[in-house]
Amino acid sequence: MHNNTIHQPAVEVVTVTLNPAIDQTVTIPNFAAGKVNRVEQVQSNPGGKGVNVAAALADYGHSVAVTGFLGRESCIPFETMFAQKRIADHFVRIAGQTRVGIKITDPVAHQTTDINFPGQAPTPADLATLEQRLSELSAQWVVMAGSIPPAVTPAIYRELIQTVKAQGRRVILDTSDAGLQQALAAAPQIIKPNIHELEALVGRPLPTRQAVIAAARALLTPGIELVVVSMGSEGACFVTAERVVIAHPPDVAIKSTVGAGDAMVAGIVAGQLRKLPLEQCARLATAFALDALTHIGAGLSAPSAIEGLMDSVEIEVSEYSDAQVRSDFVG
Repeated sequence: MHNNTIHQPAVEVVTVTLNPAIDQTVTIPNFAAGKVNRVEQVQSNPGGKGVNVAAALADYGHSVAVTGFLGRESCIPFETMFAQKRIADHFVRIAGQTRVGIKITDPVAHQTTDINFPGQAPTPADLATLEQRLSELSAQWVVMAGSIPPAVTPAIYRELIQTVKAQGRRVILDTSDAGLQQALAAAPQIIKPNIHELEALVGRPLPTRQAVIAAARALLTPGIELVVVSMGSEGACFVTAERVVIAHPPDVAIKSTVGAGDAMVAGIVAGQLRKLPLEQCARLATAFALDALTHIGAGLSAPSAIEGLMDSVEIEVSEYSDAQVRSDFVG
């Protein structure tokens, strides 16, 4: 087969979304399971973790390409958004529809209920095409994010990370369960589990901040340089071998929690591209996440909003000694 896609123009970031979704956000005040609920508002947005990361980075002025698998029957909303945000579309089109993820958001209780469909299964040929595209896309950073589609091995992220790291690229991974567990062996430079994903990974509850930091530090094997643990309204811990930065966000009026973790990943990448020190990177990533909470849909409300939000984030820094880490594990 003649391949005319080699030598793609370089971008700063490539995001990989194996299992994208059309996010249908349904607003229901006082939502109650098992009862009749009245919908106040409904909105559909192309989504999936890597797509959300790409949208926020593009809005912040970075050059981004996207790849992964998109169902042929429902790719128009994605194509429209990619065109609007000037995101280079290298998704592999596969048979069927892209899944729908329903988010029921209750503005009174400040809660979001997720109903996630499984998604289409790519064929082995689709997987081979994805690997080919990924190896042809030149970027400093590759973001791999989200769940793994049906019938795809949980080792997929490990394999993709090994491929792109061998080409000298840096990887940030945001996934969960077996996909995360197996990918650790390939040592992505940055991982961003939320507190629940980290607890599942280490197989125990992490009731204190010390326990969270100790568990994150234990993941810093050679090659993994930064572990960011997002903890919702508690903020996030940014953990390296030498230090820990805890970002405390201010209270904001929450419209939707959809995509806040993805916005944080975008902020981490933006901080890395700007070579910011860890404290500033933590501020920027938290500002991105805060911005996502204030509106529905992928991307930033406005790039100018980020600076003001950065100023509102409180930062706490600790240098961690080995003795401290040992006492964390025992305690």
